[in-house]
Amino acid sequence: MFSGLIRYRGLVILSAVKGRQDQSASGVRLTVRCEGVESERPQPGDSIAIDGVCLTATAIEGDSVAFDVVPETLACSSLGDRVAGDLVNVEYALRVGDRLGGHFVYGHVDAAARVLWRTPEGQGERLRIESPPALARMIAPKGFIAVDGVSLTVAATGDGWFELALIPETIERTTLRARPPGSRVNLEGDPIARVILSAVEGRDCGTL
Repeated sequence: MFSGLIRYRGLVILSAVKGRQDQSASGVRLTVRCEGVESERPQPGDSIAIDGVCLTATAIEGDSVAFDVVPETLACSSLGDRVAGDLVNVEYALRVGDRLGGHFVYGHVDAAARVLWRTPEGQGERLRIESPPALARMIAPKGFIAVDGVSLTVAATGDGWFELALIPETIERTTLRARPPGSRVNLEGDPIARVILSAVEGRDCGTL
């Protein structure tokens, strides 16, 4: 479980195809130099969210953490786009008693969607992102959404898109400042909205 409040960033130092030379069939080995390793003290087997995707640390050497990213995760997220030198958002799993200032984030990404445009607004920026059909019913103005693992409030919605109003703190502390139009970001709908929608429609909470 995560909060969507990003305190750390990481630098991709290796994104290598495992097995056959087709990441869609074999997955990748992702190695990230993560801030916060010394203070958070993760161990192999711990869950760490990378750009909002809950991954299991398979090896830790100094501040470098390795993850095996399976084909299913690559299909649902933008992690396959990441190459050495890219910055990523890093969040360590919540501990019992931690302050929750964002919203509940599971790290189970629903889809990767493209940034449509971004423009300065006040002290921050306005960001428009495409809204995948399977997620559109869970995205509502003033509702929560996790974008690359960042807990954000939806500012507006429209046909096939939604908008975010990014404050300077978010731009400075996360990698959303490095997502130009055309790039893909990871989206996770608010789990509370998911449960309510499933209950209203009489459907299994695990499907949309």
